Amino acid sequence: MASFTDDDYKAQDGRDALARRAQLILVVIGLVVAGYLSYLKIADAPAVCVESGPFDCNVVLNSQYSELAGLPIAYLGFAVYAAIGALLLLENRVDFLGQWGTLLTFGVGLFAWLFSMWLVYVQFALLQALCPWCLSHEANFSILFALICYRVYRESFS
Repeated sequence: MASFTDDDYKAQDGRDALARRAQLILVVIGLVVAGYLSYLKIADAPAVCVESGPFDCNVVLNSQYSELAGLPIAYLGFAVYAAIGALLLLENRVDFLGQWGTLLTFGVGLFAWLFSMWLVYVQFALLQALCPWCLSHEANFSILFALICYRVYRESFS
């Protein structure tokens, strides 16, 4: 059985801190993208978008799938990024989140990632139109969710 030295624990803490910082950076990127998409809904403005071939942001952003129960999907995306950011920022300050924050983040992230993958399907299969802004959000969130899974794995099996 392997034994861990102080250096092993320091390296592990360093990787965990790096993963947490990377998550926070991805949250900020997500807030910018979701904020822009939310602005487009609020201002009823056309998106700055490459419109050639399969790319047509306005078809995607104005489709029936761009809202859920009358609430724009962009608002939900912004709220999810804000919630994950808050969980990350507070997990070292609130005892409950120190114990359960990573698992709560995983739950929120799992639901949001599955919903994002459904939205990718909608763009490709149902609308047959793609929005680079939406796809960048979904790629960003996929990377964020992978880091969330990494942290859950590290906390569960370390």
